[in-house]
Parts: sequence; C-alpha cells; structure tokens
Amino acid sequence: MDYSNYTKEELIQWIEELQMLNRELLTQKEQEDKLDFAWTGNLGHWYLNFKTGNIVFNPLKASALGYSMDELPERIGYDFFTDKLYPDDYLPTMKAMKDHMDGKIPVYECEYRIYTKDGSVKWFFDRGKVTQRDEDGKALFAAGIVFDITDQKNKEEKLRVENELLEVESNTDPLTEIRNRGAIMEELDNQMKTSLFSKEKLHIAIFDIDHFKEINDTKGHVFGDTVLKEVAKILSGSIRGLDSVGRYGGEEFLVILPNTSKEGAEHAGERIRSRIEEHVFGEGVKVTISGGIAQYQMDSAESFINRADKKLYEAKKSGRNQVMG
Repeated sequence: MDYSNYTKEELIQWIEELQMLNRELLTQKEQEDKLDFAWTGNLGHWYLNFKTGNIVFNPLKASALGYSMDELPERIGYDFFTDKLYPDDYLPTMKAMKDHMDGKIPVYECEYRIYTKDGSVKWFFDRGKVTQRDEDGKALFAAGIVFDITDQKNKEEKLRVENELLEVESNTDPLTEIRNRGAIMEELDNQMKTSLFSKEKLHIAIFDIDHFKEINDTKGHVFGDTVLKEVAKILSGSIRGLDSVGRYGGEEFLVILPNTSKEGAEHAGERIRSRIEEHVFGEGVKVTISGGIAQYQMDSAESFINRADKKLYEAKKSGRNQVMG
C-alpha cells in the first residue's frame, strides 16, 4: 500500500485502526489456543471499527457475493454490505446491531438476505459482539462471524411449501376439492366457540342430493362423481366469504353460516337450492337437493347437526327439492 499521499491525520487514524485490529486478533488467537472460541469456519470473521466505519473481513464473504478482493477498494466501509441488504431486512438488521451497541442485548445476531453482484439474493447469518468500548461504554470495535445459510433457507422454504400442500391435501376432499368431513367439522367447532364468545347468531345447513342412488344406477358412478363435483362448485360459489362448505358424507354437504339470522340462513339455503335446480349437469340431466337449517343453541356439535338433519329429513319427507328451517 502506498502511504505517500496520506495526510498525517489519515496515517494516525490508519495506525489506530491497525492497533485495534491487532489487539482483537491477539485476543482471538489466545481464545483459539485455549479452545474457547466457539464459532467455526464458513465465511469467516469480520472486524468493524465504529469510529471509522471500516470493516475487515475474510475474502470468502466477498466471493460469496460474487466479488474478488481486487475488485474492492483498499478500505471498505460497513455500508458496502448494508447497502446490499434486502429492503425488508435492512431495518431489523440495523436495529439488532444498534440494540447490541447500546447494551440492550448481549450479542448482535440476525439473519438477513443480501444481494450478490449479479443481482441474485443470498441468506446470511451474522453473529457478532462489541469487544472494545471507551471509558463511557461507547462501542469502539466489534468482531463477528458470518455464515452463508442460503441452502438451509432454500430447504426450509421447500419444506414449508410441502407442509402447506400436505395440510391442504389432508383437509380437502379429493373428489369435490372442498373441505372434507374432518376439516368442515373443525371449522364448525371454531365457529361455535366464536359464537359462544361473540353472542352472534350461527346457523348451519345440511344439503343432500335427491335421488342420488338413482343417478348412480342409471348414469353410472362416473357421472355421479361429476354431479358431486358440480354441486360442490355451485355451493362454493353461492356462499359469502365468511361462510364455509364441506363434504359431510357421500352426497351430503354441510354449510356453515356465521353471523347470520334465521331469515338470512333460509335465504342462503333457497339461493343454493334454486341454483342447483336450474343447473344442467350434462346429457340434459337436472338434479335437485333438499336441505335442513338449524341455529346454534350453545349445544354440542352433534346436537347442532342432529337438529339440522331432522329438518333435512322433514324436507325429504315433504317431497324433496326444498329447504326447511
């Protein structure tokens, strides 16, 4: 390095930085000799001088970002890295460092995304500690270690997506692609608890496709499956965003209507019934459904459904293609 163009003040500052860095390196060497140093390998150590803002680091950190050391200036400021932080991670990272500098947390530690030279994003895990302070406790020098955790994060994201898909699959009826019995019963339990707390009215409606056995016997099970799928689609498209629908049994469907009056539930039931009656299911086939509606009375889910089921039975007994509440 050519020092001939440096001013006296710049040379003094440079010497002070080297002295601080040397003290840190000696301390770490002693710790390593005693086998006290717990952090290991990966992208290596970094050293930050708070007074100048300059940072010294292992070349692996630069190469991980796509840079060679000869591309970098002789003295690198902390902002060389902070300017490359992913926008959502900038403030949390800066806060973690400041909280440690102020003595609020014992160690600076965070995960963050950082842009590489080619514009792609990597994940780093950074851990450091202020190792030198002045008489007033102000941070002078910090040392730390950084890890490239991109592969780990990619695996975590893949696992998260797979778990979400698995959860959807476990809660979805494979034929109709709406909630299965377990999922709709879980939702009913949640809505019953909400109603119990909020005192808002909760209704359910149970629908059953009329003469479904005859459809299977005359048109075949493949056609019957098509009817089930289309009925489920009509049901899903006929309810509000806060309502829920699930396949309760073979050709039975359960609709949950939170925060709904008796009149509102009956109107919803009639809307569903009429839309299915008007729908052509293929080969000119028309299908009807019957339904039973019940209001939650602070009873069990079994009792609640049983009351709706009795109304469904009345609708069937009275000629089908109607909804009773």
